[in-house]
Amino acid sequence: MDQPEQPQIYLITPPEIELSSFPDVLASVLDAHPIACVRLALSTRDEDRLSRAADALREVTHARDVALVISDHMLLVERLGLDGVHLSDAARSVRYTRKELGEDAIVGSFCGISRHDGMSAGEAGADYVSFGPVQASPLDDGSFAELDVFQWWSEMIEVPVVAEGALDVAMIRTLTPYTDFFGVGDEIWQQENPAAALGDLIKAMG
Repeated sequence: MDQPEQPQIYLITPPEIELSSFPDVLASVLDAHPIACVRLALSTRDEDRLSRAADALREVTHARDVALVISDHMLLVERLGLDGVHLSDAARSVRYTRKELGEDAIVGSFCGISRHDGMSAGEAGADYVSFGPVQASPLDDGSFAELDVFQWWSEMIEVPVVAEGALDVAMIRTLTPYTDFFGVGDEIWQQENPAAALGDLIKAMG
């Protein structure tokens, strides 16, 4: 029987980045490991800061043939030459966003822990659905996407699935058979050597 392909890595930027240094750090990670996609996930709503960050990161990602999507700001996708958008309102705006951006754009949907939202997003035209966090975090209300969500999804649904939030070596080992992508962010950026930290997580898939 064929081994299922290993999940791919989907990088998520920190909510705040230092434009003088982060593009180089991102480049070092992209040069060290195969990365499927990068999400610009800044907390700011300042259009100028988002635009400057997108320009800087687009140079890094597109030089390496890696897609760059932005969290939620659909109207900036075409203006900034990005590859798509990651929506964090579950399935609510997937259909509209798909219509606005066209078939070629990447439209992803974060659905928290809800299978129902995931199915709705897939039916509305999402290219992928992400669930998470994958274990309880003291920062939120303690709810998390349980293993059976991923097991069920991988058996029943064709739309690719992303596991993101609170990943560690043990969770990666557990989820590898059931997810298409791991959305990795804070897990590596807070480490001294993000490329090496990501390497440790990738090894856990083996």
